[in-house]
Amino acid sequence: MSGILGKIDLSATTITDVYTVPLGILTSCNMNICNRNDTIIKIRIALSAVSITQNNDEFIEYETSIEPYGVLERTAILLGAGVIITAYSDTANVSVIVTGIEESV
Repeated sequence: MSGILGKIDLSATTITDVYTVPLGILTSCNMNICNRNDTIIKIRIALSAVSITQNNDEFIEYETSIEPYGVLERTAILLGAGVIITAYSDTANVSVIVTGIEESV
């Protein structure tokens, strides 16, 4: 599969699963986090082993600020089977989209 792998409109202060790599799959992906607010927001992104959790050793972004109407882009993320991209924002009205390619291993 290629194209959009996952997308979500985040609720405030809630850890949310955005995309889970299927078993037997290697994924190469990019992620865009879009702040649709007129204020600065803070986000957390983790590559988690368990659904709707974010452990300290899993963060790739932590309390990262995104300017009003700004976008944070992460590229070239390689993930093995079972990895879950989780997202958190201190504010609602934040879009997360994961695009990429899944390949059988």
